[in-house]
Amino acid sequence: MVMYKQRFDQGPSLLLLPQIFQEAYHDLDTSLEAEGVNLVKCEPNYNVWFGDGERFELSTDVARMKAEIEKWEGKDGFERYLGFLQEAHRHYEISVAQVLKRNFTSLLSMARPSFLRRVLELHPFESIYRRASKYFYTERLRRVFTFGSMYMGMSPFDAPGTYSLLQYTELAEGIWYPEGGFHKVIDALARVGERFGVEYRLSTPIASVHLSPDGRSATGVKLADGSNLYADVVIINADLVYAFKELLPSSSRTASLSKRSSSCSSISFYWAMDRIVPELKAHNIFLADDYRESFDDIFKRQLMPREPSFYVNVPSRVDPSAAPPNKDSIVVLVPVGHLLDEQVGQGLNPKSKQDWDSMITQARETVFSTIEARTGAASLQKSVVKELINTPQSWKTAFNLDKGSILGLSHSFFNVLSFRPSTRHPDITNCFFVGASTHPGTGVPICLAGSKLVAEQVLESFNLASPWKAPAHTKNLPKDIKKIDTNLESRHWQHILFIGVILLGLLLWMMQLNLHL
Repeated sequence: MVMYKQRFDQGPSLLLLPQIFQEAYHDLDTSLEAEGVNLVKCEPNYNVWFGDGERFELSTDVARMKAEIEKWEGKDGFERYLGFLQEAHRHYEISVAQVLKRNFTSLLSMARPSFLRRVLELHPFESIYRRASKYFYTERLRRVFTFGSMYMGMSPFDAPGTYSLLQYTELAEGIWYPEGGFHKVIDALARVGERFGVEYRLSTPIASVHLSPDGRSATGVKLADGSNLYADVVIINADLVYAFKELLPSSSRTASLSKRSSSCSSISFYWAMDRIVPELKAHNIFLADDYRESFDDIFKRQLMPREPSFYVNVPSRVDPSAAPPNKDSIVVLVPVGHLLDEQVGQGLNPKSKQDWDSMITQARETVFSTIEARTGAASLQKSVVKELINTPQSWKTAFNLDKGSILGLSHSFFNVLSFRPSTRHPDITNCFFVGASTHPGTGVPICLAGSKLVAEQVLESFNLASPWKAPAHTKNLPKDIKKIDTNLESRHWQHILFIGVILLGLLLWMMQLNLHL
């Protein structure tokens, strides 16, 4: 999104787990570098600001982290931090190997011995806040190392301890940004697809999925103009609940999906500034003093907190092309509850435009006053020359996100793994799903990993082998190697399928605002 020659990412503003992106491009016989995608490392990762004006600088620099942690936790604190990283490392490695790279098509999938013998190491039945409290003794650092659960659309007091893997990947692998904006990743994949003969039909609304006469198989899609496109396979990247409600025949599954817990929504501001705001780094977190209460307002009461925690991104800090010289582009994301769910009677439910205006005004004023009070920045509002806004309502109407939930379904224990909606429709053959609300879950790299699982699932349904080779860093690992179909036409078709699934997954996430991983 561009205004006044200043660029903003409506969706993700940082790139995590870079090896998953590298693997995807490798599978397509290319690389990020070959396709002109330049990743810029963000250093520091974040400035985390507190109500008393103090800040904590999160970084991949070990020396810097040692000084920051010992400032608040004493000399023993750094050793405990290393213990936290060790646990988070296990969460990360087990999750990548046993969850991101494996499909969970039934409850029996959770009975795999390789998964079962490691599952308790993931601490799925303890909250990430409780796990962090075992390593950090000050409330300040417990908050620093748990706020990332917001990126999964969950409160740190409810999110499984497994999700410390988010902090691990940031601290061990760094936070990255695609020079030119996150859309550069999509543009590059699109160009790869075009080389394989893919045709993209943009601005072509779909009215419904076309089914066989017996209603048991997907045979294409019906477009909004009444015409039909017929296909062997239909892969849906729309919000899952929306897809079941609007694109597929109504069923008991539709009602069941609607009752599942959803992630939060957001009020997001996009500000074109007439100057540089030096007090802000590329990524800034402002935490509420009443930490737990603010999360309860969002995730238990589905409201906008009186004092919200929020995220501020300044892409022009790491990528000068995001704004003209001597100017900044600023994105602010204020997490809020999702829209009212009529079935449970909870959620944001402004009765009129004036209510929305009041809520937006409150959020805007809180952001300005908080940034100025904590960082010393002055006259921010006067420096905004143009503003665009997304609200829970606009997330719903513009992107068909059910309840305006920007991260899809929640990631509580009984909403992940085999409990999460399957990537294949249980009743309709040749109908598949990819995106935030299916396995493995939300986040750009997570959806990207999911796209590969779906591509392999589709190929398997047609008795075709996966054409992609193991990435260089996994060549020596033991694995079952399938016979590669060397028929050129088959390989060509399989590459097209893989590219299509990747793009579907990523485009969904671009619409679903991953703050993070």
